Amino acid sequence: MTDTHAVSRRQAWLESLRPRTLPLAFASVVVGSALAFWQGVFDPLIALLALLTAGLLQILSNLANDYGDAVKGSDKPDRIGPLRGMQKGVISQTQMKRALVATIVLTCAFGLALVAVACRTLADVAGFLLLGVLAIVAAITYTVGTRPYGYMGLGDISVLVFFGWLSVAGTWYLQAHTLIAAVFLPATGCGLLAAAVLNINNLRDIESDRTNGKNTLAVRLGPTAARRYHAGLLAGTLICFALFTLFWLQSPWGWLFLLSAPMLLRQARYVLRETTPLAMRPMLERTVKAALLANLLFSFGIVLSQLRF
Repeated sequence: MTDTHAVSRRQAWLESLRPRTLPLAFASVVVGSALAFWQGVFDPLIALLALLTAGLLQILSNLANDYGDAVKGSDKPDRIGPLRGMQKGVISQTQMKRALVATIVLTCAFGLALVAVACRTLADVAGFLLLGVLAIVAAITYTVGTRPYGYMGLGDISVLVFFGWLSVAGTWYLQAHTLIAAVFLPATGCGLLAAAVLNINNLRDIESDRTNGKNTLAVRLGPTAARRYHAGLLAGTLICFALFTLFWLQSPWGWLFLLSAPMLLRQARYVLRETTPLAMRPMLERTVKAALLANLLFSFGIVLSQLRF
């Protein structure tokens, strides 16, 4: 016989872990590794450890987000987005704290393994240990603490930095052991897509966030400007990928990412046209899928550009 309470608890943990957000965390590592392949320095072990570390950081961010919003009472039954384990009363604060500690330990373990395998100098070790600590702190303090930066409209810049510049350029550097300016165009493109996912989430919850004092960038901009901002994020991604392909990759395969352009453009038109928060409910999953498709096509194009058929 199935234990209904156990099933609901498992479901609650899955809702808090949000496994559907993991592909977006993996995408930036995939792009960084594709760039390493472009320069002939791809290391599969480093790429795998980077994927695991990025996934754990995303899980940590998800759990901390649920904990912080639940403690502050920001997620109430009137919100359009789904209520998760703590908000439903299935997961207690103590249980969530234990899960956060366990996730931090795992993140540190895989992060240290990554540093041990990839770093060649003491300066690199120190630098990446510092970046790892900052990433963990950023994942937690988005909604946790007395002054969470997610409540001040700083979440988007954090996503750009950590899911774009640091994830892509960091994955590249750990394999190439050098930095080149060209890497920051794809890194910015990845970061803009991640920011678009966050923005569509905030557009969906804009009314409840405003009521509950969660001043996301969407709340600060207002619904009209936040929709224009969303379209700008999607367009900016295409521009970043196009400039990299045009000036650095210089291969027809590099334009493969344009297959995702119709999906991104349709989404931009929809977001600009539909003005109710409720209309944004189905767009979060679609935005994640569109971002993942664009990143994978871009990465696949880079790899194909280096193969000889």
